[in-house]
Amino acid sequence: MDAIPFDIRAAGIRERVALQGFMHLVGAQIDDLAPGSSTISVPRRDNLLQQHGLFHGGVTAFLIDNGTTIAAATVLRPGQGVLTAEYKLNLFSPADGNRLICRSRVVKPGSRMIIVAADVFTEKDGREKQTAVALATIAVLDQASMPPLREAGQVVGGR
Repeated sequence: MDAIPFDIRAAGIRERVALQGFMHLVGAQIDDLAPGSSTISVPRRDNLLQQHGLFHGGVTAFLIDNGTTIAAATVLRPGQGVLTAEYKLNLFSPADGNRLICRSRVVKPGSRMIIVAADVFTEKDGREKQTAVALATIAVLDQASMPPLREAGQVVGGR
């Protein structure tokens, strides 16, 4: 780790995550950042639910994907970036609450891979119930080898 104060590192992470269109699309937010961990959540909305009125499993998968990379980013050295290499997700209880919360924590930092565990909870009537667990492998890349960051509000054309 370097001598960059964590509050400056966290502000940079929040700025980069704010450039992600999908975070805005699903209405997700970063609730907490600490060295080696992150918490992100999404409020219940009709367009995030499956046919039985439960959070869609894809929303849980998105929170795992983003939450684990955000947690991994908290332990990077300057000039490094992260991308998800893989994750194993177990859904074991219906996500029927008013908010879906993903808490991720770095299990094993490394120079090429970071292993991150995540737990997903639903919040209903002020109580939390765990709905999923995951283990992710996050690839550590040289920032120079990655595409440049988008600018706020930039629309990227597709095929």
